[in-house]
Amino acid sequence: MTDTATTTTSLNKFEKFKAQKDGLAIKSEIEKFAALGWEAMDEIDRDHRLKWVGVFFRPVTPGKFMMRLRMPNGILTSSQMSVLAQVVQRYGDDGCADITTRQNIQLRGIRIEDLPDIFNRFHAVGLTSVQSGMDNVRNITGDPVAGLDADELYDTRELVQQIQDMLTNKGEGNPEFSNLPRKFNIAIAGGRDNSVHAEINDLAFVPAFKEGSGEWGVGSGEESPTPYSLLPNPQKVFGFNIIVGGFFSAKRCEAAIPLNAWVLPEDVVAVCRAVLEVFRDHGPRANRQKSRLMWLIDEWGVEKFRVEVESRLGKSLLPAAAKDEIDWEKRDHTGVYKQKQPGLNYAGLNIPVGRLYAEDMFEIARLAEVYGSGEIRFTVEQNIVIPNISDSRLATFLTEPLLERFSIDPGLLTRSLVSCTGAQFCNFALIETKNRALAMIKALEADLTFTNPVRIHWTGCPNSCGQPQVADIGLMGTKTRKNGKTLEGVDIYMGGKVGKDAHLGTCVTKGIPCEDLQPVLQDLLIKNFGAKLKQEALVINS
Repeated sequence: MTDTATTTTSLNKFEKFKAQKDGLAIKSEIEKFAALGWEAMDEIDRDHRLKWVGVFFRPVTPGKFMMRLRMPNGILTSSQMSVLAQVVQRYGDDGCADITTRQNIQLRGIRIEDLPDIFNRFHAVGLTSVQSGMDNVRNITGDPVAGLDADELYDTRELVQQIQDMLTNKGEGNPEFSNLPRKFNIAIAGGRDNSVHAEINDLAFVPAFKEGSGEWGVGSGEESPTPYSLLPNPQKVFGFNIIVGGFFSAKRCEAAIPLNAWVLPEDVVAVCRAVLEVFRDHGPRANRQKSRLMWLIDEWGVEKFRVEVESRLGKSLLPAAAKDEIDWEKRDHTGVYKQKQPGLNYAGLNIPVGRLYAEDMFEIARLAEVYGSGEIRFTVEQNIVIPNISDSRLATFLTEPLLERFSIDPGLLTRSLVSCTGAQFCNFALIETKNRALAMIKALEADLTFTNPVRIHWTGCPNSCGQPQVADIGLMGTKTRKNGKTLEGVDIYMGGKVGKDAHLGTCVTKGIPCEDLQPVLQDLLIKNFGAKLKQEALVINS
């Protein structure tokens, strides 16, 4: 099976149940589970194998499952959004959806008896949830304004879709890649501002130019997948530098490191396959806490890892370009912006902590249909972009009531707020995050004035789904003691940077009770980010 786990006795419990039955086998049993009900299901099928089709048992809401979709590059249509709205609508107060930090969406309140109908609805509009959990490649991220941005270097949409199709057999499930040692994240950056947070992915492709005259087999004519392979200067060839090994976990967090490799766009899918084959066949499987790609790279060294990838690829990789093209500060795409297509605009709507309800989803679908081209996009900041709004329709679009809640010009804390699911729905979370985050940001914006956005990320536990390590201020849920009582609290991270020269922040304070957090944050914002108390600001301005 692997270099590092060749005997059954060395396998952890997850590897043992995967060896007994591939997770994708669950696809043929959905009708049976719907008839049985969740309480009569085999526990391993219910708690684990269902994740291979994107269905997640949640002990904190027994009988009400979560569903995670796959949305390559974070793009969906208005008809797809309407179907998702129909699904959550049937569950009333239990039904809602969350935009994730991987440009994806999760539905809540799902009942097992409805799965056959839900999957039929998904199939009818081209949606899939296959291989979206457990030891699979998660949603593949790309530039949220791909194909819209006049300054983009590469339109990531087609490549991301090709990778998805390869990994999932076009959404039907692919057993070649359904049993990795652990989860795996892939991102492709197409612009200059690192909109995908490349550094926190197991495998990421970052724009870079190489000097040369095309002797590396640049595609031509109909074989060339994009018009970007060659710039007007024939000595400058577009491709991607590759970085590997970035991840967050409860035990360790690492930024991705250079593979010292550069590839043409037409080689990206093959490189993804080669890297995944190496990870699948050689990655460590004995200890779940030490099974991400970086642990294999630690064991082998990056040079041996690269050689093995080249062996699977069937050719040598060129050395990395001397520099990449990530030279802009990170954009959040909230607001209204001109597209490269004359007369068209895209609008970035702020969705506070990414939480949507059925009526919101129906309305977003309507806005995309009426004012745009029926397309909706998600960002890694849990927000929405509606593209292709004509100049003639823009003024009317901006009067829509929904924009009062999902603003194009939110407060400078609200616009950058990110939160994981939290204890309301997640059994791993040590604290409630989303509702608390919204209340605290509202209070801070009421008391303070700001000159620039401040990125505050909340995560309910050390698994770091809310990515506190990339935030200006990151808040990680914990339990703490105060006056002899155990309370919900946070560890505070600072110093994370996104965009150019991205790096991870570090923990600066531990165990602050959530009930004492607001004045602590206020002090940090004043001392480190130029915030001012509104009363002081009024005095100064007067």
